[in-house]
Amino acid sequence: MEEQITLKRLSSQEEASALDENFSAIYPWYSSSDYYEKCLAENREGTRVTLIAYYGSELAGCCHLLYSSAYPDFNQKAIPEINSLDVFPAYRLKGIASALFDKLEAIAAKTGNKIGLGVGLYKDYGNAQMMYTKRGYVLDGNGIMYSNEEVKPGTTVRVDDELLLYMVKTLV
Repeated sequence: MEEQITLKRLSSQEEASALDENFSAIYPWYSSSDYYEKCLAENREGTRVTLIAYYGSELAGCCHLLYSSAYPDFNQKAIPEINSLDVFPAYRLKGIASALFDKLEAIAAKTGNKIGLGVGLYKDYGNAQMMYTKRGYVLDGNGIMYSNEEVKPGTTVRVDDELLLYMVKTLV
């Protein structure tokens, strides 16, 4: 029997705590904090949409839509940003990331015709890079950024999660 994917908007302290607990249990690099409580507050304020994904009855990951991006180009152009896609390893390749994107793109299409995202440059982001291009995201033409600052030629930067290329998609 095929498991069902269910998406739910973050709306309670219990859900925020469950996300924090699951991230702590699954990822050694994650340190428990008030991050998901801040996400909950931003969901309530309407500045962020956090979608939680369930596979059957199990928490499988989440993704965010930021209405005000920290990336200056998106912010200036009022392009909402898909941010921090994370499907837990046990639930990958089951269509969850695509379901999250379908819903977030539909939400963004209600207020505009563009959506954007940033993607890391090292191998861990390879599957995401391929998924984004298959979904119609194209490079925004601004080159690589480190912590949302342009990387100038000749500059040395660390290859980590802050080194990104930004991409945009026109929504129909």
